[in-house]
Amino acid sequence: MHIFKIGAYVKLAKLWEKHAGEAIPMHHQYFESKYDGAKDSKLVDVYIDITGKKHIYQREAMVRLLSDCKDGKVNTIVSQTRAYLAANHQEFCFLIHYLFGLSQYVDIVTEDKEYNIDTITDRDNQREELERMADALVRLKPAVYNEWQHEVEMAIQRRSPRRADIVT
Repeated sequence: MHIFKIGAYVKLAKLWEKHAGEAIPMHHQYFESKYDGAKDSKLVDVYIDITGKKHIYQREAMVRLLSDCKDGKVNTIVSQTRAYLAANHQEFCFLIHYLFGLSQYVDIVTEDKEYNIDTITDRDNQREELERMADALVRLKPAVYNEWQHEVEMAIQRRSPRRADIVT
C-alpha cells in the first residue's frame, strides 16, 4: 500500500507574528487531527511560515518543505488553500515545475472550496494540466525560472546541515 507522507504547509501574513503562540498550535492540531488514524497517510510535519515575504525561497518553512520533498521525506504537500503555496501565478507555476521535476513523485492537495487541487484523485487530469500550465510559463521565461530555481537550491543548501555538523 502506498503511504502518503504529508507535509502540511501554512503561510500566514506577518501580522500573525503577534499571535504566533496561538496560530502555530492551532494549525498543528488541525492537521494532526485530520490525519490521526489514517491508514494510508502519515503526517511528517506542519510547515508554517509567518512572513510578509512573497518569494518561496525566502520562506524558511517552505524551503524546509521543499528540501524534505527533494529528500523523499515528504511525497504529498497539503495546504488549506493554494494561496498559501505561492504569492502569485508565476511563483505558483515555478513551484509546480520544480516539484513535478523532482525524482521523488510529489502530490499536491488543497482544501479550497472552489478549484481545489488534488493530484492524488487527479480529477480532470489536474496533474497533467498543472504541469502543462507550469511548463508553458517556464518556456516563456526560462532565465527567470533558472534564477528562481537557483535561489531555491541555494536556500536549501543554506538550511542543510554540513556533513561535519552531523553527529553519528
